[in-house]
Amino acid sequence: MKRNVSLEEISDGRLYSRNDMVRADCGGCKGCSDCCHGMGESVILDPYDAWRLSGGLGVPFAALLEQKLELHVVDGIILPNLKMDPKTDACGFLNEEGRCSIHGFRPGVCRLFPLGRYYSEEAGKKEFHYFLQIHECPMPNKTKVKVNRWVDTPDLARYETYVTRWHYFLDAVEKKLPGMEEEQARNANLLILKLFFLKEYEPEDFYGQFETRMQIAEEAFE
Repeated sequence: MKRNVSLEEISDGRLYSRNDMVRADCGGCKGCSDCCHGMGESVILDPYDAWRLSGGLGVPFAALLEQKLELHVVDGIILPNLKMDPKTDACGFLNEEGRCSIHGFRPGVCRLFPLGRYYSEEAGKKEFHYFLQIHECPMPNKTKVKVNRWVDTPDLARYETYVTRWHYFLDAVEKKLPGMEEEQARNANLLILKLFFLKEYEPEDFYGQFETRMQIAEEAFE
């Protein structure tokens, strides 16, 4: 989800890499679950999230869409997101104690928080850096933690390459959609949804499976 704001408005003005220290550690949140409430449709899932959630819960992703997830349009593209409970406005995966019941395989957006990603493209190089959102988390006295420890994702360098690839693929599709007929745009969205989310992944080697699917998608959008 793109945000039309300046970094000066929402961050400490710095960009971070995976090996930098950042003041983001909330000390286990200590009973706070503010970031799990009132998120609306903002916790958008990517294919790695789908693979990780489905594997962690032992449930096909299509079944999760009937329960704890939902679909909505993000920058013209239909994508899944975590669904808030209509009664409590809390994430559907929050347990009775106010703790995350999927913490070990929570989505990338949740792993980042209160960090965000700032994408840039210079001299043909596409990449992103992390930034610290200073107005989002109310927990005081945060301590410094290394970014790669905070994000807590295996083989983080490979994951970052994947995240960048997925982001710029969606960006390219978004630019193509306005030039498509309504039925073409619908079919394009269905292709992305079926290929990257509804088609089940094998338990091992997500990145290899993703690359195979990406090649199919890129050929379809040429």
